[in-house]
Amino acid sequence: MRFKLSVDLLGNTRFGYSPLAEVASSVRLLGSPQIGHIHQPWLREVRSSLADIDLALLCGVAPPGRWAPSFLFTPSSSPQTTIEDQLRGLGELSPELIRDELTTVWSGRDVPRCVQDLVAAGQSGTRRLVDLIWEYWQIAIEPYWPRMCAVLEDEVAYRASQTLAGGLFALLADLHPEVSLDAGTLNIDKPHHVDATYVGAELTLIPSVFVWPNLIVDHERDGTFSLTYAARGVGRVWEGISCPARQEDGLSALLGRTRATILARLTVPLSTTQLARELGLSPGSVSQHLSILRDSGMAVSWRSGRSVLYHQTPLAESLIAANSMQVTGQGSA
Repeated sequence: MRFKLSVDLLGNTRFGYSPLAEVASSVRLLGSPQIGHIHQPWLREVRSSLADIDLALLCGVAPPGRWAPSFLFTPSSSPQTTIEDQLRGLGELSPELIRDELTTVWSGRDVPRCVQDLVAAGQSGTRRLVDLIWEYWQIAIEPYWPRMCAVLEDEVAYRASQTLAGGLFALLADLHPEVSLDAGTLNIDKPHHVDATYVGAELTLIPSVFVWPNLIVDHERDGTFSLTYAARGVGRVWEGISCPARQEDGLSALLGRTRATILARLTVPLSTTQLARELGLSPGSVSQHLSILRDSGMAVSWRSGRSVLYHQTPLAESLIAANSMQVTGQGSA
């Protein structure tokens, strides 16, 4: 697939945000025969909690494979977009559009009975899907959404710095292994798509956590196309979610248990509010600990919009790695 990078297109290139796309990508992941090692910590955390969710229907609507339903990958240009906003939009779609896209998704394969029933139910089937996605979101995505947003925001900041340093083409240079640039043309290696050249007027880049290691291209609307791609540092999202620092380990003895736990969480940039929510502490208490970690060279901070984000320094990363080796018995005598 070749997309001509016209002046109009480059002038209308923007980043999109989509909680709903994360839902769809994570469901596609759950339906895969094997889940990559990067997302295994997340799977261990949510597997038992999803027992009462109708995963058969969700996986029927967003199955793994060559095609993905476009109605679950609609981006928004606002980082304030919520899953509630997107689910309201999904509920307003015509059942015919959903039927047609699911027919394409399952082309060449037998459509599951649950998907047939959903389509046959029309608008009530759409409402059922909206309610099901909301239930899934609360269990599988919402508890980790602040950590995911931190990585997504970091990805956008990285792309912006690339553009400042190398121009607009640098924005797309290392987006994904299937993407390449050649003389003003964006080439995308998708053999199952029609071999064609497109002249678009608007490009939306949607960084994602759960789409890794894939790339999703949406060019259903004339003149508009989007790329949902894996953000840099996806693996960092899950670091520390189920292994807080233990009171008896060396890092806790050095820093104190609470500060050690906070530091372990800062594998991704997080704000005081996000850390307080994750750890069940007061923002004031977290702020004090962060100030000490920053003053001692363990953390750095910077402003991002209305928030101040904190992240581990290389020194902190080295201490945590050394402590992990000691705790697991891998250190040398």
